[in-house]
Amino acid sequence: MKTYTGNSFFFPHSGRRGVILIHAYTGNTNDVRMLGRQLNWQGYTVFAPLLSGHGGDPKNVLACNGPTDWWDDTRMAIFRLRDAGIDQIAIFGLSLGGLLATKALENDPQLLGGGVFASPITTWGQSNVPEYFPKLAAKYYRQQKLNPLIIREKIDKLVVSLPHQLKQIKSMSYQICDHLEQIHQPFFIAQGGADEMIDPQSGLQLKARLLANGNPVDYHFYPTATHLLTVNTAHRQLFADVEQYLQNLFEVSSDDNK
Repeated sequence: MKTYTGNSFFFPHSGRRGVILIHAYTGNTNDVRMLGRQLNWQGYTVFAPLLSGHGGDPKNVLACNGPTDWWDDTRMAIFRLRDAGIDQIAIFGLSLGGLLATKALENDPQLLGGGVFASPITTWGQSNVPEYFPKLAAKYYRQQKLNPLIIREKIDKLVVSLPHQLKQIKSMSYQICDHLEQIHQPFFIAQGGADEMIDPQSGLQLKARLLANGNPVDYHFYPTATHLLTVNTAHRQLFADVEQYLQNLFEVSSDDNK
């Protein structure tokens, strides 16, 4: 069985339609690889950038410039598709990736649409990331077969650095929340009812904010699903829902261009 390292992936397809997928804070592109492959089979060019600092030692995540670097990664992903001749683009993100996708939709009206999977746009400060990140890091170091004492030292250093970056992410989420009225594209929201990382009501809150702005919203709730919607028990239904959303999105775009 082939093991993927979580690097950026680019799945080309003929035509002008493309999808960008952005992974989560505690993950890498493996979060969205299955969805990317499925959408590629459906006729879309798909690109998923590996966010700066991700894909290896967790300390690298905290050593990068956080939201500044990740926003640059997102903009470069959009540029890469357009440079390849893909000018009809939708952008989605999982958790933190959803913050970046939403910011892209706020700042780039040429994007046709997109949305979020289990993303705390309105509730970032209520997430369980502070508890989860050190556990994930410890698991990574155990897989590297490091001495338990060395692992403890590394985790202690991460715990000291983590709050600063989480504060930066929270600040970014507030800025995104304050500019939701700049989104005019149809917006996709997916949320699991058994989400262990964020408030399961996050999706509904975001839906209400967008609808109040007169924005079209395609909202999907998976009652028994946990946080990682792209790989957990809800993933097949999520993929079908995303495919339907994209089909409608690009059909409307084609009609507008006639």
